[in-house]
Amino acid sequence: MRELALFAVPGVAFVLAVVITPVAIRLGLRFGIADKPGGRRTHAQITSRLGTLPIFVAFCGAALLGRAFGLPSDDDANERIRFIGLIAGSTLMFAVGVIDDRFQLRPAPQFIAQATAALVAIAFLIFIEFFHDPFTDQETQVARFVAIAISVLWFMGMTNTANWLDGVDGLAASVALIAGALTAVHMIREGQYSVALLPLALCGTLVGFLLFNLPPARIFLGGGAPLLGYILACLGIIAGAKVALLLLVMGLPIADVAWQIVARVIRGDSPTMGDRGHLHFRLQDRGWSARSIVVIYSAACLLLGTLSLLPIPRIAKLILLVVLFVGVAVTLALLARQVKSRV
Repeated sequence: MRELALFAVPGVAFVLAVVITPVAIRLGLRFGIADKPGGRRTHAQITSRLGTLPIFVAFCGAALLGRAFGLPSDDDANERIRFIGLIAGSTLMFAVGVIDDRFQLRPAPQFIAQATAALVAIAFLIFIEFFHDPFTDQETQVARFVAIAISVLWFMGMTNTANWLDGVDGLAASVALIAGALTAVHMIREGQYSVALLPLALCGTLVGFLLFNLPPARIFLGGGAPLLGYILACLGIIAGAKVALLLLVMGLPIADVAWQIVARVIRGDSPTMGDRGHLHFRLQDRGWSARSIVVIYSAACLLLGTLSLLPIPRIAKLILLVVLFVGVAVTLALLARQVKSRV
């Protein structure tokens, strides 16, 4: 039964994504939920941005199938509660994503929706309560209000990292696929087979979706990007608070987002203002193909994520994160200087 579930859940997710994505393409074009060429995008034709539809339906459908297998769990009661919270919060993110894709919401209502979805997850016991001190390797439990505040920041950080990463065809979905696969490997290694079905459902969904999203994309993620970030944030906690794993897997895009926020504030701009300052945009402006950018990001995320699974000291992982952040900041600063020198 266990082996059947581990293959059936991602397989069903893949089939659902392959079937529903073409429908989402047609619906997006028919109802004007599509991006025209121009602006920060470099696509050549009107493209549906209703990618949130196949992501939501395929993931949730396969996840529900996983629950039907009834695999044993060491924490069955809380696992059911967390599963409900994951589906409820994802449903909210899906609804807001569709509304945003259709009416282009301003940042404020989007952030409010993200915070609300985070509180939904927290209400269903998906929150960060314990931390491992990388210097002493001791586990520490924080006060509940501190746990809630940190958890909300975690959810919103992951949600917006995935959203801002969605600037090159197939990039956000490819990185999320790697994050989901490594999370599944960790859960299976820990014997959490019932919970491992969740990232496996996400992996199957993304493999099917990427058939249409890799460059040149026939559909964009749109509201599916923040939905992916939200799902990953949930999985990182459900996996046993393996936040460090996802921090390393997503280290490159997280460092990029942190740099962009700081750079925009220094310039006096709004941190939420869209521009082509992100690393993937700068590489694209320097002549890198979308496929090359996807490959280099995926390779970096896979390497960093694999390191997170190795039995190395936590302090080494922290140092690696710091080096990564500094490296991305220096790279972006040099690229920005080169742009200024050409102007």
